[in-house]
Amino acid sequence: MANPVLLNNVDHADLRVVLDRGAAYGDAVNQTMVFATEFEELQREYAILFRRDPAGAYRATVLLGFDAEENLYLDGARWDARYIPALMSRGPFSIGVPPEGTPGEPMIHIDPSHPRIRHGGEGAAIFLGHGGNAPLLDQVSAALQRVYVGSQVAPAMFAAFDDHGLIQPVELRIETDDGRRFTVPDGYTIAQDRLAALDGAALAALHRDDFLRPAIWAASSLGNINALVERKRRRDG
Repeated sequence: MANPVLLNNVDHADLRVVLDRGAAYGDAVNQTMVFATEFEELQREYAILFRRDPAGAYRATVLLGFDAEENLYLDGARWDARYIPALMSRGPFSIGVPPEGTPGEPMIHIDPSHPRIRHGGEGAAIFLGHGGNAPLLDQVSAALQRVYVGSQVAPAMFAAFDDHGLIQPVELRIETDDGRRFTVPDGYTIAQDRLAALDGAALAALHRDDFLRPAIWAASSLGNINALVERKRRRDG
């Protein structure tokens, strides 16, 4: 069970983080939540789909596989893509937000029981010998910033998409050359025809709030489904 604590360069000076990928580190999943702050990188590699949580709110995800616990981007101990979604790349780190009404800034926390954590020896350092940030911590900080900022803008972005009638249901039905069929239900995407038909005022409003680019990136990302099917074909032989 995760038990994050505030990261500091005294108590955690000797901790190391294993950077290899694999099921042992939580990478064996067929989708993961993503954020608009990373759509530009994601749309080059992954298919972005919207889903609704139990409360009915939209959230963005990317497909990583078709079967349960199948991540087709895993290749041995490495992740075969130019960009790893922020939630998957953060490892044992998370953002801790002060309780509502309490002053303070979001701070980086670490889960000392995470399977990637080592005490000395193997893995990448979090802090330098004199206590400064090691390169790993700078990379993690950037990933967590994307998660935090993206989670803050998501409600307004999806509300804008909904207000302009841009969100439409999509059920992906894929058939491979050898006759296998895969269905990805309960998804939503950007309706490209509706996006193209928006008038100048609507486009200006979306552009003003920087929601136009994420809409275009999400819509275009579905072209990556064919590449994911090809990964599946190669994996299964």
